[in-house]
Amino acid sequence: MDLHYRIREPENITSETPLLILLHGYGSNEEDLFSFAPTLPENWLIISFRAPLTSAYQGFSWYDIDLMKLENRIDVPQAKASVQAILEHIAKIRQQYGLTEGPTHLAGFSQGGIISYALALQNPELFSKVACLSCYYEEKLVGDVSKNKKMIEKLRFFISHGTDDTVIPLEWGRKAADILYDMGAYFSFREYMNGHGVNQKNYMDLMEFFNK
Repeated sequence: MDLHYRIREPENITSETPLLILLHGYGSNEEDLFSFAPTLPENWLIISFRAPLTSAYQGFSWYDIDLMKLENRIDVPQAKASVQAILEHIAKIRQQYGLTEGPTHLAGFSQGGIISYALALQNPELFSKVACLSCYYEEKLVGDVSKNKKMIEKLRFFISHGTDDTVIPLEWGRKAADILYDMGAYFSFREYMNGHGVNQKNYMDLMEFFNK
């Protein structure tokens, strides 16, 4: 599966250059989170992927959603295929640029955040900082990661959620934080007076997370 993406290359790239992967939400595209680039560290290589599927409301998606099916809300095979495609592209990009020693970070919004949980928890040795914005922990996608417990403890998560989110309930975001706590993961969970989006304070806190 080939994924389109936008890229920002730093002026100098070495084996230690950090890589940041950005994953947009349902119905959006690679331009969305790429807007974060100007306030992220200048020495980072930034990749913003476009999801492979066309959504029902223009834009793109990582997997189909059926809100009428409470027990099978997401198309798990599609979601797993997207996770695998992202992993393969990350490997190619790291090889292409010779990023053998630098960390790889993740940031995902909504559906992209759900994908980010799966990527990071299934492959904790590959990632460092992970931002999951306005999303939830999808157990059917993440699966059993108990064998990864020691590596998961080395990850750093930033989780944010709007108190007035009508798309993904705040309680779902809180539950994700509880699950990470039980895993022994290091995380910060923050709530903002906002709907399903990233307000200015949320954005500033996210940039602080990545810049420190």
